[in-house]
Amino acid sequence: MLLAIDVGNTNTVLGLFEGESLVQSWRIKTDARDTADELQVFYSGLLSGSPTISGIALCSTVPSSLRELRTMFERYYAEVPRVIVEPGTRTGVPVLTDNPKEVGADRIVNTLAAHQLFGGPTIVVDFGTSTNLDVVSAKGEFLGGALAPGIEISLDALAQRAAQLRKVELLRPRSVIGRNTVEALQSGALYGFAGQVDGLVERIEDELGEVQAVVATGGLAPLVVEESRTITHHEPELTLVGLRLVYERNAE
Repeated sequence: MLLAIDVGNTNTVLGLFEGESLVQSWRIKTDARDTADELQVFYSGLLSGSPTISGIALCSTVPSSLRELRTMFERYYAEVPRVIVEPGTRTGVPVLTDNPKEVGADRIVNTLAAHQLFGGPTIVVDFGTSTNLDVVSAKGEFLGGALAPGIEISLDALAQRAAQLRKVELLRPRSVIGRNTVEALQSGALYGFAGQVDGLVERIEDELGEVQAVVATGGLAPLVVEESRTITHHEPELTLVGLRLVYERNAE
């Protein structure tokens, strides 16, 4: 059983694979202060009752969490083969940017999974702490993309800086024209971010040409997918699939 771990700035997503099948997944908050021993207590409780872990694949955008997970693996899972996606790891994804080492591991993993599932050219839209649009060539190369503040970060900043505004639950309002402050905020967030994604996708297509698929992933994707006219697929576990593919490539 392969344990795939995607550590993001806000949430950590874990998945158990039996062969190519994802049999179980969890989404938990990321706490950069957790120590290796604390992580072990939590993970062992989460995985209790699951089959024995025979492999581990990890990517992380949080350096302190990555450090503690390395320690946890060495201390408690020393006999389990593991692959950590970082510069030098074989992913099979050529990174055609000015500085390939600065590209987040999750973006590379998503590129691999998207090309495997949909071919290319493809655009991956990852709705997380930031909203990432990553462009995959027909050959599976990472071409670059666009980064924007995420939905929750934007709403948090608005609530902090505007005295009469507050955080609201992200739901579809009754209409685009909000009849009260809550609905106006919901409209601006939901339709505004859908419009942002659509505008960026269309501009990318102007440069790249027609794409094969526009794939949404990330914890906040379900909020926007139905309101976007350019997103064609929703793959909530795209990063986990990519981690499985990287593990298989390095376990050969």
